[in-house]
Amino acid sequence: MKLLLKGGRVINPAEKFDKIADVLVEDGKIKEIGENLAADGAEVYDATGKVVTPGLIDLHVHFREPGQEAKEDFESGANAAAAGGFTTVCTMPNTKPAVDDAAMVRSLEKRAEDVAKVHVKIIGAVTKGQQGKELAELGDMIEAGAVAFSDDGHYDQKAKVLLNAFDYLHTFDKVIVNHDEETSLVEDGVMNEGHRSAMLGLKGRPTVAEDIAVARDIMLAEYAGSRVHVAHISSARAVDIVRQAKKRGVRVTCEVTPQHLTMTDECVNLFDTSTKINPPLRAQKDCDALLEGLKDGTIDAIVTDHSPHAQEDKDREYIYAPSGFPGLETSLGIMLTDLYHADKLDLPTIIAKMTSEPAKVFGMDAGTLTVGKSADITVIDPELSWTVDEKKFYTKGSHSPFIGRELKGKAVLTIVDGKIVMQDGKVR
Repeated sequence: MKLLLKGGRVINPAEKFDKIADVLVEDGKIKEIGENLAADGAEVYDATGKVVTPGLIDLHVHFREPGQEAKEDFESGANAAAAGGFTTVCTMPNTKPAVDDAAMVRSLEKRAEDVAKVHVKIIGAVTKGQQGKELAELGDMIEAGAVAFSDDGHYDQKAKVLLNAFDYLHTFDKVIVNHDEETSLVEDGVMNEGHRSAMLGLKGRPTVAEDIAVARDIMLAEYAGSRVHVAHISSARAVDIVRQAKKRGVRVTCEVTPQHLTMTDECVNLFDTSTKINPPLRAQKDCDALLEGLKDGTIDAIVTDHSPHAQEDKDREYIYAPSGFPGLETSLGIMLTDLYHADKLDLPTIIAKMTSEPAKVFGMDAGTLTVGKSADITVIDPELSWTVDEKKFYTKGSHSPFIGRELKGKAVLTIVDGKIVMQDGKVR
């Protein structure tokens, strides 16, 4: 099969390429990139006025398999990813049971191969059952294909256990992804601790809980000479802790979500549990620091933390509702609307943080438009206006703080291994 993308603005951050060009895809690979290309028998897609990028990559999603398929499964989650322009996603192991052995990794890879329209990579648990007591089968899971390790959803309280994990994974050059909030400081907190939480009478989660945890994990990784990745960073101080650690040469990376970049705790409403997330929405000064962290390279990746729940679970009092909402189908639109069109962040930086940079973090052979590589490509219409409508979601989750918002900018074509899996919002 041949596919020719004609006349788009091709942005390939990995090779610092940004110009109007054509992209020829043949037999699942990128055949040629250049001007005025022609190919006999090729299907031609007019990309004039659109942006052609490497397929978007999300390092942090929750597809809920095994055990919670009512909330999401690999098929529905992958369809949501394709609809949002993502060609590769990495799914977290806080499932029921947790993904903590090689057999589970292999079975999930096979499941993804059978039903998913995008590449689904498996993240394994750091500890058995994610209980923070005993290391999981890390080496076996690496051999089975795990791309990274995380006890996401839990903070590993025993520093010795985490240090052992860092020491072990140093040999394999694999990264640990940590949800960093000191448990004793957050307990039953449901939103950022501050003026808004006091006004609403809700127990808060202070930023210092994140700062302390980030500092500890960075120091452990630094001591072991290992790699650590801070998940969904949200506080200004934590960003600076990462920045200073990078200057010292610590092998630390971090990620941020669109919601933490563009929303504050002032958005929290007792009657809308979609704003309940972990870590919580912070203050404006934190949002500003996160944006600065993206600009100066402190923050490596933009992720969704796609976390769908059954509607009946979210439809309860704020303090009892689970944290998280689905983000794969809104992430790019929010970034383009609230940052690019608002002149806060340029398009090449946004694309880099959603393609080549996250690929580097997990050491994946993806995130680039290079001749001979797999044709994972996203075509974006940066001017397309659309309204977020949960009835059109492919995810099983229907709760989002962005529902009803008018956004500007959307993925209009998703190509995986040379095959079109989404066009104009319709997943094939």
